[in-house]
Amino acid sequence: MRARGLFAALSLLALAACDASRLAPRETGTLPQARPAAMGGAGAAGRETPSAASLALAQYYRRVQADLLARGLLRTDGGGPDTPITDTMLARDFENIALTEEYVRGAGLRPGDGGLGRIKKWTKPVRVVAEFGPSVPAEQRSADRAALARFTDRLARATGHRIGMSAAGANFHVLFMGEDDRALIQPRIRALVPDVDQASLAIFDRLPRDIHCLVIAFADRPGGYSYDRAIAVIRAEHPDLLRRACIHEEMAQGLGLANDSPQARPSIFNDDDEFALLTTHDEYLLRILYDPRLTPGMRAEEARPIVRSLAEQLVGGSS
Repeated sequence: MRARGLFAALSLLALAACDASRLAPRETGTLPQARPAAMGGAGAAGRETPSAASLALAQYYRRVQADLLARGLLRTDGGGPDTPITDTMLARDFENIALTEEYVRGAGLRPGDGGLGRIKKWTKPVRVVAEFGPSVPAEQRSADRAALARFTDRLARATGHRIGMSAAGANFHVLFMGEDDRALIQPRIRALVPDVDQASLAIFDRLPRDIHCLVIAFADRPGGYSYDRAIAVIRAEHPDLLRRACIHEEMAQGLGLANDSPQARPSIFNDDDEFALLTTHDEYLLRILYDPRLTPGMRAEEARPIVRSLAEQLVGGSS
């Protein structure tokens, strides 16, 4: 069996760093295994007393969020008069975020040369499910599940694609895991993707605290560009806004907006942390990506005239 690796959406949301990996192959015809008993879906919360490591991590992330807010970052307004968007900007940002290859395909996290790749997206329905480690309290589970459901509905509206919450046949798993649940992450990913390669799993052995959350996604066939499974991991120790920011970024990147650009504004696909939540600009990018004229595997030069036309339509004129 050919091992599967990370593809277009290994994104590591750090303090100001969200990195996206390239498409890697996967084997087809492999069914996910049953959820391990230690993982929770709608079940009750687990441990009552977090470990010292988990408590220290939660305190650290509270300081991070407070510092960013004090500096006027983590905006939730989606942009305004101070962040104008033109069709030229939108087309440029799409190319930088959806098409630029940040990493060498099939070479782990080795940086690429910034060259243009191909369109990567879902063609089958996206069925999202929230899963929780035993350390996550019941109240937080309820809040996170509700936030995920609201955002999933928003993504469906923005893309026009079939995206919804569904435990039955789920193919986009969002794992909310605390530091005390770390030992469960690799087994859960192996259960979902039995032929995943070890290189893809290795990152979970050494998650530094500046990696807030990540998403890994897989192609439907070796060498393919169509997504058919994704797994996001979000640290449960985050305060509310940082957890919501992780939901927004990892879900959107898991749909195909896998890169970041310092030119993108207003956008969560920018390392400056100015915006915490998906913006109108970002919804435009998703709408462009999921236009049926853009198909998985389409080269940048084929996509460019379609993207420019769509950008002009969305923004309302050429500029």
